[in-house]
Order: sequence, then C-alpha cells, then structure tokens
Amino acid sequence: MHTSISYAAALLLACGGASAATAFDGPPVSDATLARLHAGADTVSNQMRLDGAVRDNNTSNVVSGANTISSGAFSNASGLPVAIQNSGANVLIQNATIINIQIQ
Repeated sequence: MHTSISYAAALLLACGGASAATAFDGPPVSDATLARLHAGADTVSNQMRLDGAVRDNNTSNVVSGANTISSGAFSNASGLPVAIQNSGANVLIQNATIINIQIQ
C-alpha cells in the first residue's frame, strides 16, 4: 500500500486551521480536501506559485562580488540544506521546496 502525505497538508494538520491561514496567507484547507489528500492517496498534487516581480527599482554605484561556499560548509549538516546566493542588485529570489513522504 502506498502512503503519500503532502508536506503542506501535513503542516496544515500540525498547525491547525487558524495559524495555518496566517502562515500561508490564505484560507485554511477544508476537511473534505484534507480527507482526499491524507495517507493512502495514490495521487500527489504539487503546485508551486512563484510569481514575484522586481519593478521600478533603481541602483547606483553598486558593487557586486562573488559568492562562494567553502569546502566543508555543509559538513555536519542535517535535513535538507539549501544555499541561495545572490551577487546582484534588484534581484528577486524565489525558492520553494515540496517534500513528499512515502511510507511503503
């Protein structure tokens, strides 16, 4: 039996409806929707909505440099380490991670 749990659905369950709405800036997921997505579902639905924009920004006398990650920077790291780097100005960095846990 495949058991799939959407990380977002699991987080919503852990946080509760009111705090989840605040954390995700939207309405809570209905009980009926969660019932379809809970353990035992064969279909995993992942959707990222990254639609940011950088507009009407000005920079002057900006000095950019190199980004480096030295050897050993992630030694002893656990979980899912993520490195996001930016060496420019007026840059929008959007990052999203979807984690699906399958217990078989």
